[in-house]
Amino acid sequence: MSTHNTTLEYMTTTKIGEKGQLTVPKQFREDLGLGAGAPFAVLRLGDGLILLPEQRRFEQLCERVRSSLTAAGLMSEDILATIPEARNRVYARRYGKRPTDGDDVLRRRSRSHRGK
Repeated sequence: MSTHNTTLEYMTTTKIGEKGQLTVPKQFREDLGLGAGAPFAVLRLGDGLILLPEQRRFEQLCERVRSSLTAAGLMSEDILATIPEARNRVYARRYGKRPTDGDDVLRRRSRSHRGK
């Protein structure tokens, strides 16, 4: 996981346009690798706003999950080993029965939805 700079930095001011658009200063966009259409989470903190690039938020979430799993003593192999049983529970909840050993409905169904 990448390390992020946590420095609080004031660079410039910006204005909200007529349509509510906000221009992120070019240097910030370049430093953070943000292009047109980059998604942001908008957080309110008292009288202020925090704009958090979604990629950063996703990485932070992944780090929190990793830390929690590590603290619980779980390894990736432990998690992966639970997938078949979890799939069976979801299948049973959705279709009211457990898939049989020869039943490859899940495999066929997932393949048919990939191209859509």
